[in-house]
Amino acid sequence: MLMAVIFTNMSIAQKEHDFDKTLSKYKTDVPTKILTPDEVNTRIGELNFYDGMPTNATLEKVYDNLDFMRGVEVFLNFVPATSIEAMRLGMVDMGVDDYNKVMVMDDLMDASQLFLTGNASTVYASAIIDLEKNGSTVVEIPAGAGPGTIDDAFFRFVVDMGAPGPDRKKGGMYIILPPDYKGDLKPTPNSFKDNSSVQVKVGGKMHDVWIAQSRSYTNWMILRGFLVDGKPDAASKMWRKGLKIYPLKDADNPKKMEFVNGSGKVFNTIHANNFEFYEELWSVFQKEPIGFIDPELRGLAGAIGIIKGEPFEPDARLKAILEDAVQVGNATARSIGLAPRDKSAYLYEGKHWYTGFVGKDYRWLDGDGHKGRNLDARTLFFYTATVNTPAMALEIPGVGSNYAFATHDKNGDILYGEKNYKLHMNADVPAKDFWSIVVYDPQTRSMLQTGQAYPNKNSQKDKMIYNKDGSVDLYFGPKAPKGKESNWIQTVPGKAWFVLFRTYGPLEPWFNKTWQLNDFELVK
Repeated sequence: MLMAVIFTNMSIAQKEHDFDKTLSKYKTDVPTKILTPDEVNTRIGELNFYDGMPTNATLEKVYDNLDFMRGVEVFLNFVPATSIEAMRLGMVDMGVDDYNKVMVMDDLMDASQLFLTGNASTVYASAIIDLEKNGSTVVEIPAGAGPGTIDDAFFRFVVDMGAPGPDRKKGGMYIILPPDYKGDLKPTPNSFKDNSSVQVKVGGKMHDVWIAQSRSYTNWMILRGFLVDGKPDAASKMWRKGLKIYPLKDADNPKKMEFVNGSGKVFNTIHANNFEFYEELWSVFQKEPIGFIDPELRGLAGAIGIIKGEPFEPDARLKAILEDAVQVGNATARSIGLAPRDKSAYLYEGKHWYTGFVGKDYRWLDGDGHKGRNLDARTLFFYTATVNTPAMALEIPGVGSNYAFATHDKNGDILYGEKNYKLHMNADVPAKDFWSIVVYDPQTRSMLQTGQAYPNKNSQKDKMIYNKDGSVDLYFGPKAPKGKESNWIQTVPGKAWFVLFRTYGPLEPWFNKTWQLNDFELVK
C-alpha cells in the first residue's frame, strides 16, 4: 500500500513538473486543468504529446481506438435494425417474399426455429410489409385475434392489432402508410383506450379503418392466435380464412393470400454476431429512406463507413478493428441482456427475475424521458427478444401480455443443463388468459433443443400435477424426476439455459406484486 501511495505521489509530482515547464512559456496565469501532460498513461497505453500536440504513435493509437469504440457502439445501437433485417431474410428463405404471403405456425413454434425467445403457446402469423414496393398497405385482421403488432425497420412500434389494439379483438381494417406518404390520409389515435376510426374507400366501398404511418419501408407484422381447448387448429384456421394483406392501390383485385406453415421447419431470424453484422446493417441503410433514423445515429454508422448509397469496403486496418469491435459489442450486449447490472431491471427485492422493459416504457425513456433513453435497457430487450409494443410495457389489467426473465438460480449461479432445479409456482397465477414458461438456449436465445419438441409448460394446454393449495412445482434437468414427468422440462448437460415467464392478460396482483415468482432452487 505504501509503495502505491509513493508511486501515485511521484506521478503527480512529475505531472506538476511538466506543467511548470509548460507554464513558464506563458505571460499570464493559465489553469493547469486545461493543459495536457507530455505523457499520459491510459487503458489503451501510454499517450505522448509535444506541447499538447499528439505524436504520430499517439495519433495511430487514438484513431484505432476511436474506430474500435464506434464499432462497438454501432453494434449496441443497431441491434434493433439488424434484428428486423434478419427476420426479413428468414421470412424470404421460407418463401414469404410478397405482400400476400404469410408464415403461420400451424402446429406452434418449436425448437427447430432460430427465433429470439419465441413462444410455443400461441399460433404466430408473421409477415413482412414492404411499403416502398407496395405503397400504403391494407391489413384485415379477423375477429378473435390475440396480441398483434407491426414494428418498423428499427424495431420501433407502429401499431397494435387484435386484443391490445384499437379493434379490441373484434377484428377490422388497418392501413399502414409509408414514411414518404403525401396523400390525404392521416393516422388515427390507435390506442386501446381511444379506438376512433375513420371512413376510407377501400376496394370501391367505404370502410371503418385505423391508420398508422411507419418511419421505414420495411415493417414486420407478428400476430398471435390463442389455443382453443389446448389446440392450435382454431387459431390457424382464423389466420388462413380471415387475414388479408394487400396494397391499397390494388384493393379492387389483390393477389390471393398464400400461407406457409413454419412449424417444424429449420430457418434463422437472428442477426450475426460477427463482422457480417455490419454488412447486414449496410443492407438496411440501402433499403430505407435516409431519415428513418436521426443524424446522430446515422453519423455513428457513417463513421465506420456504413452510408446510404455508398459501398461498405473497409480497408484491412479498419476491418480488423471492426472484427474485434463486434466481439466486444456482442460480449457487452450478451452481458447486459443475460445478467443486467441495472437494479431497476429486477422485479422483486432479493430475487433474480427481471423485466425486458426496464422503466416500463417501450421507448426505454424511463417514463417521462427526463434521463433520456436508457440505452442499456434497449440493448437488453433487443438482444434477447422481439416485438416492441406498449402493450408489453404498460399496466393494463386483463389485456396484452407481460414477461419476466430468469437466467440465474436462487444463489445467483447460472442455470446448468446437467443439474436439476425446482421452481415453485404459487397458486392463483395472475393471468386472465393463461401463463407459460419456456426454456431457452443462451447461445441462440431461441428455444432450447432437447428431446422435447416444446421445451415449455403452458397452463392452457399442459396437464400438470398441482399441489393441494393450487400451487405447482416445475422441474428442470436432464432427466425427469420419478412421478413428476408431466411437470418436467428437459435441459441438456454441458449447456446453460434460461427462461421466460409469460402472463397473458396479466391481472392486478402481477402489477402490484402481491403475487411473485420464486427463484429456481437447486435440487441435490
